Amino acid sequence: MPEEQSLTTNSCRLYLKKCLFKQKALFFVVILVVTLSLYRKLILFIMIKRRFIIILISLFALSSSITAQEWQRSQEGVRRGQMERPKFVFLFIGDGMGFHQVSMTEAYLSSQKKEISNQSLSFTRFPVMGMVTTFSANSYITCSSAAGTALATGIKTNNGMLGIDPQGNKLKSIAYNIKERGIPVGITSNVTIDHATPAAFYASSNSRNNYYEIAVQLPSSGFDFFGGGGFAQPTGPNKDQKDIYSVLEEGGYTVARGIKEYMSKKGAKRVALFQERGKEADLPYAIDRSESDLTLKQVVAAAIDHLYGTKGFFIMAEGGKIDWAGHSNDAKTNILEVLDFADAVEVAFNFYQKYPNETLIIVTADHETGGMTLGRERGYELKLNELEPQKRSMAVDKEGTPAYAELNKKANVGWTTSSHTGAAVPIYAIGPGSRLFSGRMDNTDIPKRILRIFGIEQ
Repeated sequence: MPEEQSLTTNSCRLYLKKCLFKQKALFFVVILVVTLSLYRKLILFIMIKRRFIIILISLFALSSSITAQEWQRSQEGVRRGQMERPKFVFLFIGDGMGFHQVSMTEAYLSSQKKEISNQSLSFTRFPVMGMVTTFSANSYITCSSAAGTALATGIKTNNGMLGIDPQGNKLKSIAYNIKERGIPVGITSNVTIDHATPAAFYASSNSRNNYYEIAVQLPSSGFDFFGGGGFAQPTGPNKDQKDIYSVLEEGGYTVARGIKEYMSKKGAKRVALFQERGKEADLPYAIDRSESDLTLKQVVAAAIDHLYGTKGFFIMAEGGKIDWAGHSNDAKTNILEVLDFADAVEVAFNFYQKYPNETLIIVTADHETGGMTLGRERGYELKLNELEPQKRSMAVDKEGTPAYAELNKKANVGWTTSSHTGAAVPIYAIGPGSRLFSGRMDNTDIPKRILRIFGIEQ
């Protein structure tokens, strides 16, 4: 019996040892499986991480490569841009044309269709737009001669001065820089050609009012085309000087009085186109114009016709009577002058459509005139249809001025001054180099950028 118990005990112990071994073996197997599983996951994680790192490195390398390629392309673009400078450059200056004059004109066009909207003008459709500060050297509110000097030379001067700095030193217009490069130059306006803005591009004087002194400087400029209004003082302030038209002819210019005469004299080296004989000074307002009157649109077309060639050209064209209508606080006349100006720009735009890779058009203003507002006193109405009865300008129909002023009130058009304001003015551009005229700038920046586009150092 004791032996049987001993055997049984030993068997149990052996069985328990076997069971314990099996448990340990099973535990080891489980541990091994778990370890292998974890190891496999670790290996998989490392492989994924490695691939992720490789992808990141590849993306970084690709990004660096793209950045380098973009930089190279941009540099090539700059070089191409330098080679593809515009040959033909137009600078249109709407004298007295602020943002409100433009908006008012667009609103007027819409009102003609009985719509409440803004119908775009030829130049407000341009892709590039900015704003321009206009202060002079001695006043936040500039006069036209100081603004004209800034736009022509890139340097500010005092109000009343023309083509000279505040110390009296003569300044050089960019038109001379361009002409010296062998590029034909044209200066045009619908006011007299000796007036502040056009004069700033070819003359200099202590006073903008020295019209005859300014006019006699025109022949020595050697510019290829002048056109528009005649002269304020063709025989001097006392009418005792040599006739300015004779001075021009002696200076090598072919004077054409009217479009028909211009067409008969085509082929002349240098041309000065003015109104027909018997019609002197500034061109008539659009509202007062007859069919036989010369227009800014015609003058710009003639300038293109005369200057076009392989060397390109530079044309400055001023819509000067926007300013004059602003001084009169004459809304209807002002609006029609902006439209007339837009028609002249349209001529240049048609040219641009033929030569889009070679033509740059810039449209801006020298200052705002009149402090025009779309709305006056209280209320939220603009009734531009109330202006329709007006058929003549206040400047021509002085007796009708009180009635026309009343129409301004009925239309809810406001004015703050009969002079200039210090408001910034718009700038629009299209064509190669146009992006230089985007955003905020000073009026002195415009001529500097034009020279830069031509590749000319000032």
